[in-house]
Parts: sequence; C-alpha cells; structure tokens
Amino acid sequence: MTIRAVIVDDQELMRTGFSMILSAEPDIEIVNTAEDGQRGLELVRQTRPDVALMDIRMPEMDGLEATAAIAADPDLTTKVLMLTTFDLDEYVFEAVRAGASGFLLKDSPADELVKAVRILASGEALLGPSVTRTLIEEFARSGGRAVTSSVAVDSLTARETEVWRLLAKGLSNSELAEELIVSETTVKTHVSRVLMKLGVRDRVQAVVAAYETGLVQPGE
Repeated sequence: MTIRAVIVDDQELMRTGFSMILSAEPDIEIVNTAEDGQRGLELVRQTRPDVALMDIRMPEMDGLEATAAIAADPDLTTKVLMLTTFDLDEYVFEAVRAGASGFLLKDSPADELVKAVRILASGEALLGPSVTRTLIEEFARSGGRAVTSSVAVDSLTARETEVWRLLAKGLSNSELAEELIVSETTVKTHVSRVLMKLGVRDRVQAVVAAYETGLVQPGE
C-alpha cells in the first residue's frame, strides 16, 4: 500500500527537504506541498491524503487551525503529524486539543521522519522521542477541557481498561501484544473499542484522557 502525504510548511527549504526524504521511500508518495495552513487545508480536502505533515506557525492560517478543521471534518481520515521546533513548544499543547495524531521535532533524523509517517498511516499515534510524556502530563494538569466523559470511562470492560492503561504508558501494538499475551490483531480490536467507547480520535487523545481521569499518574 502506498502512503499518500502532503507537506504544509511556510519554509521552502523544509518542504523540499521533507519531500526528498519521503519520496525516496518506495511506499510513500508526496501528493503536494503547501506554504500555509489555508492552502494545506484545501489540499487535504481535495486529495484526501493518509498523512499531513503540518508546521505550527504559518501565515494566513496556522497549523493549529488547519489541524482542527481536518479533525472536525467527518469525511476526512487524514492523520496530522505536527512538526515543531522545540520539544515542549507551548503550541503543542493546543495541537493535542486540535486533534494532531503525532508530534516530531523538525531536526529529527530522516529515519525517524519516515517511521513517523508510517506509524500514523497505520492508524497509530506518535510522540517523537524528544516530545516526551511530559507533554501529555503537563496537558493533563493544565485544566484543558476533558476529552472524554465519566460515562464513557465506565463503559469499558476490565480488559479494555487494562489496554487503556498500557496505552497511556506508551506501549506500541506489538508491545501490548507481548504484555497481554495475545495477537496484534486482537490488540488492534481492543484499541479500536477503547477509542470508540471513550469517544476520542486516536491514541494521543486516549493518553490525555487517561491522565485526566486519574487512570495513570504523572511520573508513573
């Protein structure tokens, strides 16, 4: 399967560099690039890529607004990989609320960029190595609006709650399968049910909800 991606960044050097890195991979196709959020949003709506690499600070419309519009559109399944300059950029907190599915530093190695795009395209979410769990912990303590309800939490089975707790600790599907001694297919089913019952968009939102509800505590 070919992963279709768009790159949205106001710096031409970044757009060119990311395009060269990703286009060199046999399973990734760069559909187009855009220099601002407004044009990026239009491209996503027109081409419906699997992944949109999105800068945060841009003219016309910033990456946060564009990401929120993408996440709010029920006809779009595009995952947004938010590109940031700082590992704890204040805007990344807002990006979580907006619906970004992944975060990566712009100076990350090329192989990490490629891996990130593949992870998001597979339906998982990602926090880059330098955008640590501290981001989620701080968000959970920041007083932002809850991303799920107590009714939704109560609807989870004991097994689903266990899966949710492990998700919040940053385990991947393969790690979850090993921990629970089940197949990855079973894990994917559990994760899908957790996300559906919690009413959250993806794993990042599920992690936020885990901290907000007290399922896990900062520092665990």
